[in-house]
Amino acid sequence: MARQANPAKQAAPRKLARASRGGESKTRRPRLPEVAAAPVTAPTAPATAKATVKITAAKGRPMLTWVGKRPLSHLPAFPAQLVERFEAAPVPDASAWSDWPAKYPKGGLLFHGDNKEVLAHLLANGFRGKVQLIYIDPPFDSGADYVRRVSLRGSASSGRIEGETYTLGEQIQYTDIWSNDNYLQFVYERLLLMKELLSDTGSIYVHVDARRVHHLRVLLDEVFGSDSFRNQVSWKRTSAHAGATQFGAVTDFVLFYSIDSSQSTWHEQFQEMTSVHVERHYRHSDDQGTFALGELTAPGTRHGPSGEAWRGFNPTAIGRHWSRVPKALDQLDAEQLIYWPATDGAWPRLKRYLTDTKGRACTDFWDDISPINMVGSEREDYPTQKPEELLSRVILASSSANDVIVDCFMGSGTTVAVAQTLGRRWIGCDINKGAIQTTAKRLQRVIEEQVAAAKAPPAKQGSLIEAEQPDQETPAPAQFGFTTWRVNDYDLQIQHNEAVNLACEHLGVQRTRGDRYFDGTLGRSLVKIVSFDHPLSPVDIEDLKRELDSRRDEDRDVTFVCLGIELAAQAGVDDWNRLRKGQHAPNRLHVIELRRDAKHGGWLNHTPAEADVSITRKGASIVVTIKDFISPSIVERLRQQAGVLEPKIENCRAMIDSVAIDTAYNGTVLNVVIVDVPEKKTDFVDGRYEFPAPRGETTVAVRITDMLGEEVLVTKVV
Repeated sequence: MARQANPAKQAAPRKLARASRGGESKTRRPRLPEVAAAPVTAPTAPATAKATVKITAAKGRPMLTWVGKRPLSHLPAFPAQLVERFEAAPVPDASAWSDWPAKYPKGGLLFHGDNKEVLAHLLANGFRGKVQLIYIDPPFDSGADYVRRVSLRGSASSGRIEGETYTLGEQIQYTDIWSNDNYLQFVYERLLLMKELLSDTGSIYVHVDARRVHHLRVLLDEVFGSDSFRNQVSWKRTSAHAGATQFGAVTDFVLFYSIDSSQSTWHEQFQEMTSVHVERHYRHSDDQGTFALGELTAPGTRHGPSGEAWRGFNPTAIGRHWSRVPKALDQLDAEQLIYWPATDGAWPRLKRYLTDTKGRACTDFWDDISPINMVGSEREDYPTQKPEELLSRVILASSSANDVIVDCFMGSGTTVAVAQTLGRRWIGCDINKGAIQTTAKRLQRVIEEQVAAAKAPPAKQGSLIEAEQPDQETPAPAQFGFTTWRVNDYDLQIQHNEAVNLACEHLGVQRTRGDRYFDGTLGRSLVKIVSFDHPLSPVDIEDLKRELDSRRDEDRDVTFVCLGIELAAQAGVDDWNRLRKGQHAPNRLHVIELRRDAKHGGWLNHTPAEADVSITRKGASIVVTIKDFISPSIVERLRQQAGVLEPKIENCRAMIDSVAIDTAYNGTVLNVVIVDVPEKKTDFVDGRYEFPAPRGETTVAVRITDMLGEEVLVTKVV
């Protein structure tokens, strides 16, 4: 069913003539002064308008060294461009947002862009020192491309080739292939930025596997200081993983650091009691029930009452002290909570009754959380997705209600979805547009369930995630909406990784999978594919210069592959080559502009998706009907699978992943009032939407997103 958000706060409508398509070493570190903030702007603002943020140097020990290690002392901060708003209801408690930067609406923040640039933007715009918890699940340097399987909506018969069911294949979400020491530099720079965001009571959790855990732990020691280390948590993510030449790997690791252990937020968490644990520890019983034995002493000698002898037992004689003063011990004994062993000389112990326990206290070994492939209800078909229970434990342990949570490697959005469920404020970021789309749909479902629960009678209210503590109630939601932003114009109609693969195939580029800067080779020339969301610019040339400076022995030519070239960049290429005359001059530059190049031009004949949408006013209502939809990209994928057979799609809605409607579109920001995201993959979008018509003329915008993530925006004045 289509779901409706709160239409109360809508931007003023603007008439459009016709339909359009869119497509440290120690804890308390001195705070650097805030710089002039890079503005939060409308999408038409130039991406070159930026400020500079300063970054504190890492002074911790030990320090890891690698080829090309560069400190990060300052960074340009680009503006953010608001592109979408979803608000199902106003924030429940506006007073909890008094520390929120005024330039942002009160609600969750989704950022589409390189997380390095997004983190710099947050530092420049009021978030320095305000984040309580950061969880990141960065690339593991696994040497693999991570893909998600894409299929059509509907039943098995809605899309077929001569009766055979099929999917749309795989879509690369991100590449986790690194060479030399680029991986370490990549993570190092981002950790330096994250440290600046954390408050003095804040913590960071870094999820990693065995390949890089030793490197990242040293990096975290350098950036945060070794005194900030708390735990190296081992998560048993699978129960069986055979190895042909080695022991099977069944664990991931979560590195836990906090700025200051003396004041960092910490709530003890408990795991469920297992039968083995109960049998092993709860071996005693009396009239009050079954109990385990606990210590009444603690390590170390002390002066004062806790170091005195009690009932003939002197703790200092064994290098310990009482965990309670003798008067409190007398009270425990009067309440029959002390166990006196029958053996002479055996020390008294504390009774811990099974009925009073919250569970077994969490250690640094988590074997009670299943991997995502065993939790089908939350699966988003996204690579490396982590289970909600894992994030729930992290968030409950190191944050409180209304705290700010950040995940800048957001993926399918598990961190921000759990933060939303547990009453925290949140900020998420990803460079992959598919991740933004997946997360937005997921958040809309969570928020609408929360709004429905808030309206239900108290007896029916509940949490989407059970709190880890049996007696801990889930806080009320901190917000019922979020906004989506772009930083530095990261926006593509087709996903970047897919576009790069197509370009390499078209040009005959031999991919270099282990190089994080160059995409491959063309003959003897290195190839750099410029992100297709902007033309070749002088900034790209400066980036190349820095890269070649770190590769002193590299003398091959370099070919830029791009969509468009700025005049200043063309002049920069000419000047570059003018200084490198002669047949054997190193690093000469070549440019292949994919639209106009004489030899390779004409590529990217990308036919955008099209929609036939009826938007009409009928009395007091507006009716939106999706009459037809075609995605040439989907059809082409199916044709490649079908060979000589012609693909048949019985229902055009099989190609549609979601529908979002703004009833008063202002031409820049999509205020999502109605959203249709089917809960099951076998369900279609409704395709017909009727809602009350506002007074006077209004512009209705309908955004349709297909199963590959391509978007079509249709608008009409009614």
